[in-house]
Amino acid sequence: MTTTQGIHVQGLEKSYRDLKVLRGVDLDVAPGSVFALLGSNGAGKTTLVKILSTLLTADAGTASVAGFDVATQPADVRDSISLTGQFTAVDEILSGRENLLLVARLRHLTNPRAIADELLERFSLTDAADRKVSTYSGGMRRRLDLAMSLIGDPPVIFLDEPTTGLDPQARIEVWRAVQELAHHGTTVLLTTQYLDEAEQLADRIAILHGGRIIADGTLAELKRLLPPATVEYVERQPTLEDVFLAIVGTDDRNQAGSLTLEEQR
Repeated sequence: MTTTQGIHVQGLEKSYRDLKVLRGVDLDVAPGSVFALLGSNGAGKTTLVKILSTLLTADAGTASVAGFDVATQPADVRDSISLTGQFTAVDEILSGRENLLLVARLRHLTNPRAIADELLERFSLTDAADRKVSTYSGGMRRRLDLAMSLIGDPPVIFLDEPTTGLDPQARIEVWRAVQELAHHGTTVLLTTQYLDEAEQLADRIAILHGGRIIADGTLAELKRLLPPATVEYVERQPTLEDVFLAIVGTDDRNQAGSLTLEEQR
């Protein structure tokens, strides 16, 4: 089987006793693309990701990841994926570099230091490489978590609500990191509750509701599902997020040049 394929799901079902979580899910994720799965809490997003990453067994239906069947070839699937959950899996006692070295050595890769250095540079963490992760911001920890998930070059990555609990700056940092993944040809399945996140990152978007995919397409295709609205011109007022980012900037690595509100006046 080739590992250049993406993700294929057909008729996937999963129940917990009398609670039907997935009721026949169908979806396809093209290789090298970012696919966003939208849904409210309890929609079944995490359950679907757990099945695709071989952590759960489906009751019915079929699924393949990177060309491997999740039910009959789970070991091959696990060798082809990385999973990043809602909470970072970094060790706060270690430095950023040490976290990366640890994972590279556990995977028995040659030249782990070179791998760590390349990922630190790729995710803009070189300056903080030898600091303990306990001193990192939320965005830096998530970037490090993503970097760790790339060790071994998995062709498919699952990101299960990766920006939950992050502030606006940290969310933008993670968005940049996800865009970097796609730029390098990684297939990304992203689950999220944030509509703006899907708009910013995804090549295709699916909406999971009531255990089924009720819409699936590009952003432009989904927008065409609704008729255009006729509106009068209204001056747009900045949102609180606009104000926040305008004041503090979008890059926490350039704090030295920031000004207070009083100084800016």
